[in-house]
Amino acid sequence: MRTPSARPRRLRTTSAMRRLVAETSLSPRQLVLPLFVAEGLSEPRHIRSMPGVVQHSRDSLRAAAAEAVEAGVGGVMLFGVPQHRDARGSGGLDPEAILNVAIGDVVAEVGDDTVVMSDLCLDEFTDHGHCGVLSDDGTVDNDATLEQYAVMALAQAAAGVHVVAPSGMMDGQVGVIREALDTGGYRDVAILAYSAKYASAFYGPFREAVSSTLQGDRRTYQQDPANRREARREVSLDLAEGADLVMVKPALGYLDVLSEVAALSDVPVAAYNVSGEYSMIEAAAAAGYLDRETAVLEVLTSIRRAGADIVLTYWASEAAGWLSALAP
Repeated sequence: MRTPSARPRRLRTTSAMRRLVAETSLSPRQLVLPLFVAEGLSEPRHIRSMPGVVQHSRDSLRAAAAEAVEAGVGGVMLFGVPQHRDARGSGGLDPEAILNVAIGDVVAEVGDDTVVMSDLCLDEFTDHGHCGVLSDDGTVDNDATLEQYAVMALAQAAAGVHVVAPSGMMDGQVGVIREALDTGGYRDVAILAYSAKYASAFYGPFREAVSSTLQGDRRTYQQDPANRREARREVSLDLAEGADLVMVKPALGYLDVLSEVAALSDVPVAAYNVSGEYSMIEAAAAAGYLDRETAVLEVLTSIRRAGADIVLTYWASEAAGWLSALAP
């Protein structure tokens, strides 16, 4: 019998050997924890479709952010859930509304030790649930929405945020926000652009997390899942407008897009391991179909392998603890 002339298995013989030759690393500093804070809560409220994730009170938000920092997580991304909404999303612009006061809370708590990011979009604050102002015909008015985004960016910057993250997929949003920040005296506030954000079914649990009031869908402004070339165009436009970081969302169904964006971009690339991806693993693990910790770390590693420098994930704090325990 002919014996193999090449034996790749030699480099898989022990955990030390596998660690030595690993092509992709995953560390806590590369993870960002999304956090939801709801107006009027005195204690956290569990999100049924996302086991282990909650809508925080202001007090529990500060504690969760401190826990993430202690675990070594690289940053936090804040989402606000107001008690009252209107057609123009005014709560996102009000300095005293829930998201902006929560930014101030977290910056005061851990702002010297982590990167505080905030979602810059109107969908959590509009009574119709869309990411912008509606025209008379019910479609999202791109340019009127940009005016709102500029004011919202200034409110978040005044609250002390380090990074604003426009997620609405409006044409020209990065340029308008950059101009507003620069002329408003906030040149050091960075922009993480949701550059390739797809109209995905995997956002379902997130809608519960932000108590969404969405009517219809977002297919006229979020990308068609069938398109890949379009993502490169969106990223190129955002880079030209001044994005400091770019993002692909969702992650797992779009690893091919992520790889192409990583090859194109000359700034750090993030990917969002979204709510539906999280809930699928949680449900399968709860049913005993797979090992939870192993599956989570494999998922996060795959996102890194595809080219993400930064991974937004609801497992960030927990995964950071596992990774620290695994470190030699």
